[in-house]
Amino acid sequence: MADDDTPTAPLLTSHKAKPAEVPSIDDIIETCIGGTGAMQLLKAFLVVFARAFDGQLLFISVFTEAEPRWHCVVAGGDSSSCSRPAAAASPCALPPGTWAWDRPAGASVVSEWGLNCAGPALVSLPSSAFFAGCLAGGFLLTMLADSLLGRKKMLVAALASMSVAGALTALAPNVWAYAALRFASGFARSMVGTCALVLSTELVGKRWRNAVSFVAFSCFTLGFLSLPAVAYALREVSWRSVYFWTSLPCLLYAVLLYFLAQESPRWLLVRGRTQEAVETLRQIASRNGGGGGATAGSSSSLSMLQNACALAMYEDSGTRAGGVFVTLQAILERRWAIQRLAAIMAAGFGVGVVYFGMPLSVGSLGPDLYLSVAYNAASELPSAVLSWFVIARANRRGALAALAAAAGACSLACVAIPRGAEPARLAAELLSFSATSTAYNVILIYAIELFPTSLRNSALGLVRQAMVLGGVVAPVLVALGRERSFWSFGVFGLAIGCSGLFAACLPETRGRSLSDTMEEEERKQAAGSSAAVDKNSDDSHLV
Repeated sequence: MADDDTPTAPLLTSHKAKPAEVPSIDDIIETCIGGTGAMQLLKAFLVVFARAFDGQLLFISVFTEAEPRWHCVVAGGDSSSCSRPAAAASPCALPPGTWAWDRPAGASVVSEWGLNCAGPALVSLPSSAFFAGCLAGGFLLTMLADSLLGRKKMLVAALASMSVAGALTALAPNVWAYAALRFASGFARSMVGTCALVLSTELVGKRWRNAVSFVAFSCFTLGFLSLPAVAYALREVSWRSVYFWTSLPCLLYAVLLYFLAQESPRWLLVRGRTQEAVETLRQIASRNGGGGGATAGSSSSLSMLQNACALAMYEDSGTRAGGVFVTLQAILERRWAIQRLAAIMAAGFGVGVVYFGMPLSVGSLGPDLYLSVAYNAASELPSAVLSWFVIARANRRGALAALAAAAGACSLACVAIPRGAEPARLAAELLSFSATSTAYNVILIYAIELFPTSLRNSALGLVRQAMVLGGVVAPVLVALGRERSFWSFGVFGLAIGCSGLFAACLPETRGRSLSDTMEEEERKQAAGSSAAVDKNSDDSHLV
């Protein structure tokens, strides 16, 4: 027995000394699947198409809760009781029967339930309820995608719930039920964008992540751009039809996604479900046509994968074995993680104020609501292209600061341009919204790169919640800006301009591989600091 025990100790010692040398899960997955094939790309694109339905639901209230135009009705040949200049923009002070809506009363919740004269609090209640639901859902559900349910199940459940809530909204009998269902829609919708973006980027290799992100932004734009067409086609019918015909395709898509999409192998590995992860990687490799020794079935790849999983599970055992909110605890236990999260959430809040507020204000810049919203939606197309370029070529910190400054300057220009020059004001608004959309996309990718797999979805969810909180503030500013544009466009410009300053508090992540555990991220951070110290030492030596 003594002879047997003698060699055991050094073997154990060497085994414990090697974990730091084990390649990361990110690198091993690249080896296992042998690159990203066409079929895997199609599956990733299928996942990010969920962003189209997210875009529709997010901005649907621009049409369903818009106040229609009205006209005077001549009663008995006497039109003196109805005067547009005297009544200004509101017919509330006019006698009944002297005015009428230009479109059917059921075209908007405002005209159907007479909310135009009910006060700003009641008019803004449905929108406020929707964003409140987004906040509540993001806080309560965001940890589930990292802990219990995973990316795929959370995404499918969110899409199905969102579509059902949207269909029920079409049956609302009054504004109170409508607001409650809007809250439910926001609660369900809160996880769609986060899970779709995280799952799609974790399904493909490093080379294709920027392309998948670009498609995700384009799908969101496609959903936003389709809204004016749907609303215009149903403008003489009812706002209820708009909800129904956007909810039904979403439900069908959720069913399709359930059968065709795959769970993230990275998440399965970090959660200790190695066999499921290996089987998923085998399926991916077989569809990609991986051959030789680089497939998931090769013994060397499996051996490396198991060693990396053992290291990840050992390092991240607290997060893996914990409950729903343990990922938040893992962030709070590390100062660097708190600083990163606080900085990018602060930047996200400023961007969110403008991103959600601009479409609500665009009706005051042009006579045609459908055309103005279509312009805003179309401005996101160049934003998606610019986002792709920025993510691929530019540093994250500098790009975020520059985009925020440009958006802020254009928004302030909307205040400086006189109200009579609507085309110039609309052009400045479109430039501001386009820069804001690009900054919005950059922040999402930045958040993915800043945090490891074990809590990436939770961190990204919190960042999106900060953006949604900006959306809660935005309707109030829009209401105040109807009388004085500084309270809308002026505050928008200051908010997003200041948000770019927080980029200076964040580390640069361009070109870095994704981390899987907090410990791996700390090692990369330490290695980067050591490299910077060595470079400074070399520079001082040269001087």
